[in-house]
Amino acid sequence: MIRMEGIRKEYRMGENVVAALDGVDIHIRPREFVSIIGPSGSGKSTLMNIIGCLDVADAGVYMFDGQEINDYTEDELADIRGRKIGFVFQQFNLLPRLTARENVELPLIYQGMSAGKRRARSREVLEMVGLEGRMNHKPSELSGGQQQRVAIARALAGKPSLILADEPTGNLDSKTGAEVMRLFHELHEAGNTIVLITHDANIASQTPRSIHIHDGRVLEPATESEVVI
Repeated sequence: MIRMEGIRKEYRMGENVVAALDGVDIHIRPREFVSIIGPSGSGKSTLMNIIGCLDVADAGVYMFDGQEINDYTEDELADIRGRKIGFVFQQFNLLPRLTARENVELPLIYQGMSAGKRRARSREVLEMVGLEGRMNHKPSELSGGQQQRVAIARALAGKPSLILADEPTGNLDSKTGAEVMRLFHELHEAGNTIVLITHDANIASQTPRSIHIHDGRVLEPATESEVVI
């Protein structure tokens, strides 16, 4: 599913060059549920952006779904983001004037799906996350946990190969965060591949495998014997 070898990303800070990622190796197999954990400044956000095709590495090899995407154009990367990756963010990123259903339908509009199919698919995924009775409510009429469920439904709508979640419980209280984590486990059991970015050791401990990153380096890389692609 995901194979990264020797990934390096540098940023210029004035006259200095800082390596945000310094030779990162990561292997994640299909249908795996993995957390990537590290403190602020560890490089996890940079790593997430590269995994999600929001940014590209300066060096190294990145294989996604069997494709080497190192030299993809921005249009090709955008196509992968649109078709193969479902994003869940800490801030929910819902449009306030749209209902839950309309928010979920947005990525399907960009995919060119017909109105009838969009309505059917949005209903299906909102039912999947337990919001069948809140489809016509706007974000302001939903709790934080419900808004995050809408965001997860939106991520699922296009049937992506990967769900990439960035601090998905960061804006939630502990009880609501636990409910969202239970939902991720249900989605994993249903066969979804999930990569969850977090700084919270408690959240990371709830995933079957954790990848620790510090100062741009993976501290516990998986070996070929541990992960089969």
